[in-house]
Amino acid sequence: MFTGIIEAIGEIKQLTQKSNAISLQIAPGKLEMSDVKVGDSIAVNGVCLTVTSLTNHLFTVDVSEETLHCTFGLNRVSNYVNLEKAMRLTDRLGGHLVSGHVDGIGEVRKFEQVGENYLLAIKSPPSLLKYMVVKGSITVNGVSLTVNRICDDILEINLIPHTLAETNLKHLKPGEQLNLESDMLARYVARLMEFSSGR
Repeated sequence: MFTGIIEAIGEIKQLTQKSNAISLQIAPGKLEMSDVKVGDSIAVNGVCLTVTSLTNHLFTVDVSEETLHCTFGLNRVSNYVNLEKAMRLTDRLGGHLVSGHVDGIGEVRKFEQVGENYLLAIKSPPSLLKYMVVKGSITVNGVSLTVNRICDDILEINLIPHTLAETNLKHLKPGEQLNLESDMLARYVARLMEFSSGR
């Protein structure tokens, strides 16, 4: 489980093709790695992955074909990726509960400065819209954010300078794809409502 509060920006240094997966070697940037061991989970651009090996300057994770098909940004060397270690039960929950299982891929429709902040408009997959509410939470490339406005299938989000400075969202351009995870609590509520209505 994660919080959506990014700890570091890493860089994909090497990609190795396997039979049904790829292996990524990632430079962890400023991520504190002294307490990380093989088998631990790290969210990479919002995707929960398991550490398979460690060196002084790199950690390795495997990404299955299925995960590659439903996520974006993990199959290109030199890509900058948001990193967060799995939370402990004693950690403060600064963002919201994030599973690290991407629900869909969105598309940047607008990314522009408005005063001191930035407006990010994302075209959402139709399947996620039922989980979206104004002032509700959404995870974008692993970052816990708040939906400010919903217009048809477009989600508008306000980004403050600190968020841009600490994440790879600063590099966004219109047309770029993003990993989206809906609020876990919203998914459970929607599921319960489906059962209660007999669907």
